Amino acid sequence: MLTLQQLREKLFNIDGKGYKAYKNIAGQYQGENFKLYIDYVQGDPFASPSRVRLCVAQQTALFPVDSYSTRIRNTALTDFLNRQAVKAIEKSAKGSRGTGKSGMIAVDKPGQQILSRTAVAINNDFVELRASIGLPARGRRVLGKQAAAMFLDELPQIIDNCLLYNSLPQHSLWEHIYSVEDQEHLRASLADKGLVAFVGNGSILPRKSGVSDRPLSIDKAVSFKSPALLEITLELPHAGKVTGMGFTNGVTLITGGGYHGKSTLLQAIQKGIYNHIPGDGREKVVSLPSAVKIRAEDGRRVERVDISPFINNLPYGLNTKNFSSEDASGSTSQAANIMEALEIQSELLLLDEDTSATNFMIRDVRMQQLVTKNKEPITPFIDKVRLLVNQLEVSTVLVVGGSGDYLDVADTVIMMDEYYPLDVTRTAKDIAARIKTGRNDEGGTVFGSIPSRIVDAKSINPQKGKKRKISARGVTSLQFGVYTIDLSQVEQLVDISQTQAIGDIIVYMSKNYLNGTTLAKALERVYQDIERYGLDIISPFYGQHPGDYALPRLYEVAAAINRLRSLRIRGGTL
Repeated sequence: MLTLQQLREKLFNIDGKGYKAYKNIAGQYQGENFKLYIDYVQGDPFASPSRVRLCVAQQTALFPVDSYSTRIRNTALTDFLNRQAVKAIEKSAKGSRGTGKSGMIAVDKPGQQILSRTAVAINNDFVELRASIGLPARGRRVLGKQAAAMFLDELPQIIDNCLLYNSLPQHSLWEHIYSVEDQEHLRASLADKGLVAFVGNGSILPRKSGVSDRPLSIDKAVSFKSPALLEITLELPHAGKVTGMGFTNGVTLITGGGYHGKSTLLQAIQKGIYNHIPGDGREKVVSLPSAVKIRAEDGRRVERVDISPFINNLPYGLNTKNFSSEDASGSTSQAANIMEALEIQSELLLLDEDTSATNFMIRDVRMQQLVTKNKEPITPFIDKVRLLVNQLEVSTVLVVGGSGDYLDVADTVIMMDEYYPLDVTRTAKDIAARIKTGRNDEGGTVFGSIPSRIVDAKSINPQKGKKRKISARGVTSLQFGVYTIDLSQVEQLVDISQTQAIGDIIVYMSKNYLNGTTLAKALERVYQDIERYGLDIISPFYGQHPGDYALPRLYEVAAAINRLRSLRIRGGTL
């Protein structure tokens, strides 16, 4: 292994030469207290930046074993170190030094959620930071001396500020770890308590703006307070007793006037699948890990999904047990979204009336009389929601402001009043008993079959010409081969690095587990591999800097597969 001084000599020797001379610096170098691995060298100052790993031995880093010894603590610690690295780069890196990305030093940048990422790795032997570096140039001429300053001056400073235990704010580090452990414990307690979600008293649910996931300032936000009858107290390993509102199994309605906080509460619950950083305001908001937000999605592609529990007897004899569409309507897309979530074994559906297809959600008595059932192919959600609970043990939390018919099927009714939740279940049941809707239940006695589809592996093709092309274009768009997967309506994705990981998970799955295996089973096996080997396993460059992944749930991976326009289903229970 060469030394950093030898790297400095290389860089001085190529100063002023053509940019491709940088290719000679790829390799491994020993610094005073770390090793530098230059895994990939960009070929152009405008190309994707070079990739490096900074590795510090534990005998130097000195992280206590119990700070990373469990999966949960490992995720929490690496997230904390990742955030420290972002701060260290802002402090030490001088930034732009010429053409294109020259002078850039960057790592994956976390948001409000604490996700399993690949930007930092830690074990008993070492702690490692994976970074991107824009090698400096003027035009396409190497600026070797400036590159040497980046490698020999700036990177060591960054390491000192983020990878050495004794240089870190240890109180904040442990607070971060303990907060994640408490959130994981809280989420894991839900099922045993007969709950699907929990919102702790004092939580700050409103966000700073429609484009910011940070909390609204505490002087402007109304902190959450549970109604007394729905209040429950749980014990956390570090914070002790926590009290808040428990959402029980079954059907929960969230209602109230416009702008009173209905959707804000639902959005907090749908993000409750994730842990949040201390100070976010949602650290004590959790939901079942399998919760899926459902909405109408006009124009999405649907490939051979059994939507017959909701839609049947289409004109011209279209088969809804094996339904396909290149341009699904609001109602058929929403039906497909539900059935695809059930295929991957979701136990909690989250819906908002505002983003649902009206004709999918309800048919009131007047429409039932005007358009008789034999002329209406849609069985509305209201007539299936109890069957979901009773036969499949799948709960629903639904925001509704315009259809009182749902009072008949609800177990719990919460009314938001100026961001305060009120338990109006008894009042709602009295109204439902006194004012009959007169509508007929069209749902039948059974919910219907759940799809279990087998994907044709040949329809999963990441190639664009002769090159593999997988690239996240923001959180909501994924370039996959010649196709762009639109994820804008998959609301529980929160990070571009999740989107990037989805593309490589799909390829990994197609290569290893799609040979006659159902989609659900194939995804299960992929996630078993990730649990065993780490998220690095999905990288096409395994062992070399897969530093830009954040773990998505298998539900969002399935959503991306279902929206891939080349997808073909070749069998299964359809």
